[in-house]
Amino acid sequence: MSATPGDESRAPRFVADRMLGPLTRYLRFMGYDTLSASAFAEGNTREDTLLLSLAEGEDRILLTRDRELARRAGAGAVLIRSERVMEQVQQLHSLGLIEPDLTMDRCGLCNGMLRPASTEEVESCGYAPLRREDLAFFWCEGCRKLYWMGSHGRNLKEDLDRHLRRPSESPR
Repeated sequence: MSATPGDESRAPRFVADRMLGPLTRYLRFMGYDTLSASAFAEGNTREDTLLLSLAEGEDRILLTRDRELARRAGAGAVLIRSERVMEQVQQLHSLGLIEPDLTMDRCGLCNGMLRPASTEEVESCGYAPLRREDLAFFWCEGCRKLYWMGSHGRNLKEDLDRHLRRPSESPR
């Protein structure tokens, strides 16, 4: 059963292998606490063991495209079948693990919690849009990165809606 991402006590938490970078970012933008193997040093021969330990020790669901790693994790893992991120999101949604809705609660880079950005943070950010009316801005303390729900966010939301629409919700 999926839980609302904002309800930290009930929402599932994930750890994803290195092959699932785009899925990791989508899950974070949907508000799910998702760690990534990409945070580990590359070439670590014990990476799989670290992922298994992290998943078990922090009560996280391991997401992997590696059949052997999924087998080792047993019921604590989901073997992601597709290489396409929307199909990956659909798989997790079909399993009842997530609700695919962009919440902008977490940083796509570091997994840190976002907070509303101050006027000063928005104005000092060189990449903030000049037209700011009707936009909500969010700030990551860890990365010192500004986020907003602009055209990119709307496109992500439309992709989610289009790919995850149930047959009864299809347009006429």
